[in-house]
Amino acid sequence: MVGSAAVVIFMLFVPLAVVIVEEYKIWSSKKQALNDPSPLRIVAEKATTKPKKFPPRLLPRHLQLMKINRPPPQSHHQAPRTPAMYLVGKPLFTPPNRGEDFTILQALFSADMFILFLATICGVGGTLTAIDNLGQIGASLGYPKKSTSTFVSLVSIWNYLGRVVSGFGSEHVLKKYKFPRPLLLTLTLLLSCAGHLLIAFNVPGGLYVASVIIGFCFGAQWPLLFAIISELFGLKYYSTLYNFGAVASPVGLYLLNVRLTGHLYDKEAGKQLAAKGSRKKARRSPRLCRRRVLQAVLHYHHSRDIVWYLCFVNLGAQD
Repeated sequence: MVGSAAVVIFMLFVPLAVVIVEEYKIWSSKKQALNDPSPLRIVAEKATTKPKKFPPRLLPRHLQLMKINRPPPQSHHQAPRTPAMYLVGKPLFTPPNRGEDFTILQALFSADMFILFLATICGVGGTLTAIDNLGQIGASLGYPKKSTSTFVSLVSIWNYLGRVVSGFGSEHVLKKYKFPRPLLLTLTLLLSCAGHLLIAFNVPGGLYVASVIIGFCFGAQWPLLFAIISELFGLKYYSTLYNFGAVASPVGLYLLNVRLTGHLYDKEAGKQLAAKGSRKKARRSPRLCRRRVLQAVLHYHHSRDIVWYLCFVNLGAQD
């Protein structure tokens, strides 16, 4: 008991090492700059001479009228502005290049945001469904009741570690190896499938490992999601798009946990009532329907991975 508590405390303080290392690097660079200052370079730029322009009053009268009444040049390929295609003077369905500042509606109507939102619904919704039903899954698999608190602790600890590792690690591999964040998020979502498989096949002691994997992947998805939003749509309206990306969590939880899992639980309860010949409300048995629930969640996870793969291929093709 003491050993496990010591391991948990150690894991809680491990992320402080990242902060200490980064602060030490900043302090070392400042100290080196003070001890060995680089010489300053002063470069004088030559003033560019602009061609002289005659004031309008020195021009003939007919040339002044031509300059004033001349219409602005129009491109032959410019489409007429319509309220459906433009909003506040900016095109709605022809957004700028990735990385530039999108407007809110340009980002919401883009294919990238649709793919990102759909994949987040399936990914975060699937992990939250497993986390929400860990107690019932543990009881159905024969784990003692006191293990439920252990599952919750493992999920919480590794959720925190997943956020720290994905935020720092994605930045490191992006700078050093040019490893894109969408592909890293795809691998994170694929790793979470391993946790569902451990539960579905009832591996001995697998629920402990599944709690670690699912908690880590759930925490790792959020920094990657918000970083991808900032990289794709710019920082001008980042606060609004940040909250729109966070909406995917309750939407996925409602679809997969309430609508899907609740429907399968009620269906299994109806079968139990029919087998007993009773019309009373039966207690739902997670032992009988957990496999169907996890199979459905895994189906959503595989669909999500395919969507993210297509998104990554699309990003690579357009870049």
